[in-house]
Amino acid sequence: MIRRPPRSTPKPSSAASDVYKRQGEIYFSLSEFNEMNRRADAKGEKVFANPRNAAAGTLRQLDPRQTAQRPLTMCAYSVGVVAGGEIPSSHSATLSKLAIWGLRINPLFDTVTGAEACIQYYEKMISLRNGLDYEIDGVVFKVDSIANQNKLGVLTRTPRWAIAHKFPAEEGETVVEGVEFQVGRTGAITPVARLRPVKLGGVTISNATLHNMDEIKRLDLRIGDTVLIQRAGDVIPKVVGILSGERPVQTEEILMPESCPICASKIRQQQGEVVFRCTGGLGCSAQRKERIRHFASRLALDIEGLGEKLVSQLVDEKLVTNPADLYGLTETQLVALERMAPRSAKNLLEALEKSKGTTLARFIYG
Repeated sequence: MIRRPPRSTPKPSSAASDVYKRQGEIYFSLSEFNEMNRRADAKGEKVFANPRNAAAGTLRQLDPRQTAQRPLTMCAYSVGVVAGGEIPSSHSATLSKLAIWGLRINPLFDTVTGAEACIQYYEKMISLRNGLDYEIDGVVFKVDSIANQNKLGVLTRTPRWAIAHKFPAEEGETVVEGVEFQVGRTGAITPVARLRPVKLGGVTISNATLHNMDEIKRLDLRIGDTVLIQRAGDVIPKVVGILSGERPVQTEEILMPESCPICASKIRQQQGEVVFRCTGGLGCSAQRKERIRHFASRLALDIEGLGEKLVSQLVDEKLVTNPADLYGLTETQLVALERMAPRSAKNLLEALEKSKGTTLARFIYG
C-alpha cells in the first residue's frame, strides 16, 4: 500500500528560484473509496460506482471544498517543466529525488536490464495485483536514461521511450436478467444487458453493452443465460460469451422493439447498416440530451459543469431543446433546478460565455 507522506515534508535542497513541475496520478485507494461509500450510504447519499470515475468526477468539481472533503491520493511518477534546477540523469534518479522531497512514489517500481527481466517484473506484478490497495491494469516499461529518452523522442501523443504492458482482462460469470435499449445522439439504439450484480476487479458490475443485434445473434444470447464477462481495459464491462451448457429451459429471446422506448417513434434499420435508429430526431428527448451532452463534451465546446444530470434536468424542464438554447439560460432559471446553488449557476454561465471563444474545429465537431 502506498502511504501518505509525513506531515512535516522535507523541503527541496535546490535554490528558492528552482522550479520543478511534478507529474503524477490522482486516485482513490480501494480502502478509502469503500469507506467513503460506506459513509455516504449511511447518510442516504449517492454512492460511487468505481474509484476511477469517482476520482475523475471529484477533480472536475466546481466547488473545491467538495473536492477537499474526499480522500484523494497522489502518486508522483516524474517531473515536467524544470526551471533553474538540475535535471536528474535517469528516471529512477528522478523518482528518488521526488521521494527525498517527501512526495509519495510507488515503492514497487524497479530498475531492471533486458527483456527477460522486464517479463519477470510483469509476472511479479500480476501476482501482487489483487493484494494492492489500488487498481492497476498493467505496467509501463520506460527507458531509464534521460539522454536516451531525448534521443528517442515522442510521437504525437505517446513517447517512443515508454510502452505499456497490459494485464489479461479479468473475467467473471453472471446471469442476464434483462435487456434495455438506450437511444444515442444520432438515434442509434443500443441494447444493454442488465446483469445479476457480480464483483470483478473490485468493482460491482450490473450492466454491459451488447453493441447491436448482430452481436446478440453472434453470441446466441438470450435473457436468462449465464454469461462470461470481462472489463475491457479494466473499465468497460463486456459480454464475451455464454455458458451454453448452463442455459435454463426457460429463456427469453432478445428482440429489437418496433418503437423507441423514449418517444415511441418508429425504429428503422437502413439497408446495409447494422444499427437500428429511432426516427424521432430532435423530437426524441433522449437524442436531444445526448446531442447537447456531446456539444458540451471535452473535445467539442468543453463546457465545464454541464454534466449528464444537469443536461437531463434542462431538457426535462424544457429550458433547452438544442445547443443554442444553452446561451439563453439565466441565473434565475439555473438556481431553480435541483442541487444547483447560486455559485454553481454562476460558474456554469461563465463557462458558457468562455465557450463562445472556441475554435472552428471544436464547433464543427460539437
